[in-house]
Amino acid sequence: MRGPPGERGGGRGRGRGGRRRGRGRTVRMLQPTLLLLLHRGPAHGYTLLEQLEEFGMGGLNPSVVYRALRSMEDKGWVASTWDNEQTQGPPRRVYQITEAGDAALTVWIEDLKDSRRMLDHILQMYERHMKEGEGAYH
Repeated sequence: MRGPPGERGGGRGRGRGGRRRGRGRTVRMLQPTLLLLLHRGPAHGYTLLEQLEEFGMGGLNPSVVYRALRSMEDKGWVASTWDNEQTQGPPRRVYQITEAGDAALTVWIEDLKDSRRMLDHILQMYERHMKEGEGAYH
């Protein structure tokens, strides 16, 4: 997550390197999202790129997605094979989730649930404070 304004990478607008706000969060969510998509079934990289739009990640640079897939393959979370038959043109890789990838997805989901509970609590406390609290910034 980004820090508050004034801290490195914090605040609104463009952050480090001129990146758009929220892009880092999107990249951090990329691996669990790819694992979820592959949990539905094997897919070509291009298909995964298209399906990422469903999760608000349609604007990612394809090289970021392919690097993530390679990284997950190195970790043993996904496996790929060459598809020579279902393509028009050169062969394409088909990615599929592995047993280790399924276990990693389960851990990611539990972590996301914990994070959601924490965020919900912070938001509820903020709303209560803004409604009932006192101070200069209400």
